[in-house]
Amino acid sequence: MTLSELLEQIRQQPELVEFEAVMAVIADHYHYTPTRFVNGRGSLCQINEAGTNEGSCKIFAFAQIHDLSPQETLACFGRFYRDDVLKEPNGSSHGNIRAFMISGWKSVAFDEPALITK
Repeated sequence: MTLSELLEQIRQQPELVEFEAVMAVIADHYHYTPTRFVNGRGSLCQINEAGTNEGSCKIFAFAQIHDLSPQETLACFGRFYRDDVLKEPNGSSHGNIRAFMISGWKSVAFDEPALITK
């Protein structure tokens, strides 16, 4: 899948987006540098040290670069969002997804850029 195809799918058919496809496009088009990032507020605040929760780090960085909406960003998590989080609203898995659902972009901050275009 190309970058353009992925962005079109995210915007037109978000229910079909797969996490692995997003990770593959990111790997093809960006240099990744693990970095600390914070997501969420209060009891839902997720402090992610560099090298942890790298999927979330990559997706949030990718979504910022491409100015994705919160819903488009959540679609990038694929089955983790659709199956693990939406189908288990009272669950505790995938803290970064759950925090982002509530706080959105206003609570995401990176210490350093995580993705640089190749």
